[in-house]
Amino acid sequence: MKSPYIGLAATLLAGCASTHAMPDRVPVDSAQLALYRQHAGAAVPRFRYAGHLVSWTPLGPHTLAVRTGRRQAYLLELSGPCPDLEFAPAVSVTDSLGSVSTHFDRVIPLGTGANVPCPIAEIRPLDLAAIHAAERARTAGTP
Repeated sequence: MKSPYIGLAATLLAGCASTHAMPDRVPVDSAQLALYRQHAGAAVPRFRYAGHLVSWTPLGPHTLAVRTGRRQAYLLELSGPCPDLEFAPAVSVTDSLGSVSTHFDRVIPLGTGANVPCPIAEIRPLDLAAIHAAERARTAGTP
């Protein structure tokens, strides 16, 4: 089973306020969402953003994980269900002066027609090493 953070190369947009990346297509289940939440740190008001995503993983209609660098990843909880988030081939994340902030910036699922902006309610840094270790342990335990 592939790790959910081995993603496809990011596709950059010309504008500095948004980005596109292909999602890591891993079947979403409640155990996967629980794993990410378990290995997420305390909420932060913002994170620095260089204008592109390395990868992203939909974790349900309200939640996604975004990887912004080799060792930087965040769990984004949205204000409500985000139309087509789980089925979008790409997402855009708004930012202001190189920062993505709660209650101000949005995730926009792309390629499904609606492109509805979804406000970010909470940002939590992810412990990628702990997530990878837990996934390896879970995979090793499955025949």
